[in-house]
Amino acid sequence: MKLQSLVLATATALTMTTAFAVPAGTWSVAAGAHYVDPKSDNGTLNAGGTDYSVDVGGDARPTLTGEYFVANNVGIELLAAIPFNHDITLTDAAGNEIKGETQHLPPTLSVQYHFDGYNIPLNIKPFIGVGVNYTTFFKEKLYTGGSANLEIDDSVGVAGHVGVDFPFTPTDAFRIDARYIDIKSDVSLNGDDLGEVDISPWVYGVAYVKSF
Repeated sequence: MKLQSLVLATATALTMTTAFAVPAGTWSVAAGAHYVDPKSDNGTLNAGGTDYSVDVGGDARPTLTGEYFVANNVGIELLAAIPFNHDITLTDAAGNEIKGETQHLPPTLSVQYHFDGYNIPLNIKPFIGVGVNYTTFFKEKLYTGGSANLEIDDSVGVAGHVGVDFPFTPTDAFRIDARYIDIKSDVSLNGDDLGEVDISPWVYGVAYVKSF
């Protein structure tokens, strides 16, 4: 429902026109930091006949986005970041825990509509977007005290994006934003399938934005 609402709002926004829009051909670059906050219930994995509930921790890292406006107020944005690192905790019914970790990169491509030129109070500039995320996992580790080759498959999913720019010059702004990303991945241990982990995080960020 969250993603459906974002898609509907984006489609509605793309039909709007305004006399004072961000002109087509504009570029913007945003440098900042984002916190990846996985959903609270990340699923259940089965190893050796034992079910383990999965908890994936959050992490914050520097990020960089570039956006090109293909039409007035309509931009194509690419999100990049240095690798995020997540702690993993597997817990069985008796409360026994197995610790692990993984790193991931989440490049995300979005189509966005910026509400520029609508005479919004304080000159703020909201935006909304929807796109696709590709998440690749690497350096997976499971601390079992023995040989454990943990693998988390790459994920492709829909991503929604909302945010607000607070301009302080005609070409500079402070941004706060949030993304919802659908991340679901199959997990294996020493080649044996364990099941699926559902991370699907909200990603919260701040950035400095420069337009050209």
